[in-house]
Amino acid sequence: MDSQKSQQQQHALKGMPARGVSLSSLATSKAHGEDSPYFDGWKEYEANPYHPVNNPSGIIQMGLAENQLSFDLLENWLLAHPKASICAEQGVSSFKEIALYQDYHGLPDCRKAIAMFMEEVGGRKAKFERDRIVLTAGATAAHEVLTFCLADPGEAFLVPTPYYPGFDRDLKWRTGVELIPVHCSSDNGFQITVPALEAAYQQASARNIQVKGLLVTNPSNPLGTTMEATTLRKLLAFASEKNIHLVCDEIYSGSVFPSPKFTSIAEILATEYISQRERVHIVYSLSKDLGLPGFRVGVIYSYNDTVVTAARRMSIFSLVSSQTQHLIASMLSDTEFVRKYLAENSKRLRKRHQMFVSELRVAGINCLKSNAGLFCWVDLRHLLQSRNEEGEIRLWKIILKEIGLNVSPGSSCHCSEPGWFRFCFANMTDETVQESLNRIKFFMYCRRSNQRYNEDGTYLKIQLHADDVNQKFRWIKHTRSLMLIVRSLRVIVR
Repeated sequence: MDSQKSQQQQHALKGMPARGVSLSSLATSKAHGEDSPYFDGWKEYEANPYHPVNNPSGIIQMGLAENQLSFDLLENWLLAHPKASICAEQGVSSFKEIALYQDYHGLPDCRKAIAMFMEEVGGRKAKFERDRIVLTAGATAAHEVLTFCLADPGEAFLVPTPYYPGFDRDLKWRTGVELIPVHCSSDNGFQITVPALEAAYQQASARNIQVKGLLVTNPSNPLGTTMEATTLRKLLAFASEKNIHLVCDEIYSGSVFPSPKFTSIAEILATEYISQRERVHIVYSLSKDLGLPGFRVGVIYSYNDTVVTAARRMSIFSLVSSQTQHLIASMLSDTEFVRKYLAENSKRLRKRHQMFVSELRVAGINCLKSNAGLFCWVDLRHLLQSRNEEGEIRLWKIILKEIGLNVSPGSSCHCSEPGWFRFCFANMTDETVQESLNRIKFFMYCRRSNQRYNEDGTYLKIQLHADDVNQKFRWIKHTRSLMLIVRSLRVIVR
């Protein structure tokens, strides 16, 4: 009888409409920050990635700030120091010690080695204490943990624009903290000014939002510029006046090439502003300067004892594996290698940067003058059909879908001036970067061929639509594909 009743209940449930199981408000929130062209471009790339042989007409990834120019230096060190890896025969004696539970403060040798590395990056002008270093699984986790420590939901950070698009996800989604843009202008190279800071602060006050901190990236992502010492002093003075925190993201500090050299906020604190130390915090990682994003090594360096303690407790949710720490400790303790690596890496970045910028200039495209980072801030304002965000997104879609380059539009970085784009240049081979430049030159050729002369001899700009570009690029891609096939056949014959 019970069995028959149970079957009747199951039959009745089958006829009822399905109900979704409820989820948390966090899981269903739109505050994840990924509804952005920055992330949309990644999805397009992943669906059609470029490969010189298998997919020569695919999309080239120029939205990824990754350093692949100095991997051979790291590989050569590893081959010369097999004991650094517990997976190698020479290092297996340390396997048990590293594989067991470790203090979640991080291996002391690793924190000491990272402190030494940060000193080298800063030109040995400031000391970093091992016990102030909190390790996290990448800079993303470092930023989130630090945000949890400094602000409550509904409070805010001031962030100068343009800024890294991922901040909208990293700092806001789970913390409930707001980001208030500090709008900077191309008139002065997007430098931060005190009036701009004050305007953003007053805007937050008018909305009854409490500002808890100022977040800056130095060197800047996406600008690729470094801050002068005078600017850093002004930021400290502003933070002191408003009684707020100053967070300095310095993850590109070892990726600086020509002058002016990088100045860390730690260098300023080493000689002055001693009383302001407890409001200053640095975020660093090994993802950019050392080119190891897959290792997920992030750093919080705080001058505030309470923040160090709280961040260390929170870091239990985003630890760096002991195996990784063991390897990093060995590598970064090799001072001779570190100095040679930083010098050679800087030289290679400078060479790639100069080549990329000069080739763009030949094509009729200028970039913001920069001296750091793995990217260029490219000025395409003269290519816009309309000087607004809609015009910028229209051009971005042409670049992405027709030319086949995934770049980041300025609007995804909250830039208030339409027409600026971030192009990454260090995450690819020489051949691939040349392919990207060839595509850009083709695009500019197509655009010029779509222009006419006015009677006075000046160019009359005719709007270039996606369909026009698509038609021209179909022929170009077809021609290039035939060239690649011929090249491959020559190799086979040889």
